[in-house]
Amino acid sequence: MTDTYPIAVTGASGQLGRLIINALLTEQGVPADQIIALTRRPESLKELADQGIQVRQADFDDPATLSAAFNGVNRLLLVSTDELAETGKRLAQHKLAVSAAEQAGVRHILYTSMPKPGGSSITFAGDHLKTEEFIAASSMSWTILRNSWYFENLLMETGHILESGQWFTAAGDGRVANIARADLAAAAAAALAKNDFNNRTYTLTGKEALTTAQMATLLSDISARSVAVVPITDEQKIAGLEQAGLPPVLAKAFASFDTNTRQGGVEEVTSDFNHLTGREPQTLKEWLSQNRALLTPAS
Repeated sequence: MTDTYPIAVTGASGQLGRLIINALLTEQGVPADQIIALTRRPESLKELADQGIQVRQADFDDPATLSAAFNGVNRLLLVSTDELAETGKRLAQHKLAVSAAEQAGVRHILYTSMPKPGGSSITFAGDHLKTEEFIAASSMSWTILRNSWYFENLLMETGHILESGQWFTAAGDGRVANIARADLAAAAAAALAKNDFNNRTYTLTGKEALTTAQMATLLSDISARSVAVVPITDEQKIAGLEQAGLPPVLAKAFASFDTNTRQGGVEEVTSDFNHLTGREPQTLKEWLSQNRALLTPAS
């Protein structure tokens, strides 16, 4: 085996984590017994264990689980947690995991961040930036994967958009270089499988940056439903999300996506995905066409 193995992936029971492990097996040819799937709920990954993958408990709120979880790992992918409701909790979890990995002797750590976290309008951008800085200050070598927004994130709104025929946005003419979750998983798997212990940062984007109006046209064409873009303010976006049932902290977080887009925070298109995988990412048109069944009006 190379110095790369074994490889460990946190959040392995999540959607991105599962896709990454599948890509390690099928696209990178990593032996199952050299993959460690880390999760708070090991019982949820029985099917991976049945394939010969090591399944270990890793709970970022329970430091006692982390030493054993990271034991013997050469390369670790830290998938950023989804703790957004409590300010400071996500960063604390990340720091705990990084420190535990360093103490366990992990040689190389990879982290899923976001594009341009410094100076971003995204409310949780500071968590990503400070995690990057904490990793860089450790004794481990590192790879930062600055992931653009998933195409799948659009599904949180498409039901209501198609039902009403209106796409309310505060993004203005800002552009976003969205990318499919599966493509991000493929890039992460490629980065994990590389026998490379240099410090690198990749910004992983789609092959095109589109405005909300352009995305609305594609959605309309593929769903065969009329979609009109309705410009609103940041405050109106927050109010609408709260009316939809989101707590204020999350409403502000999701609304800040539009603010950041309007300000050019996610418009950059890079070739980093191609560099890691050797292929082109899916376009939004291709992704929408393949996922037409998911584009259903809200009930």
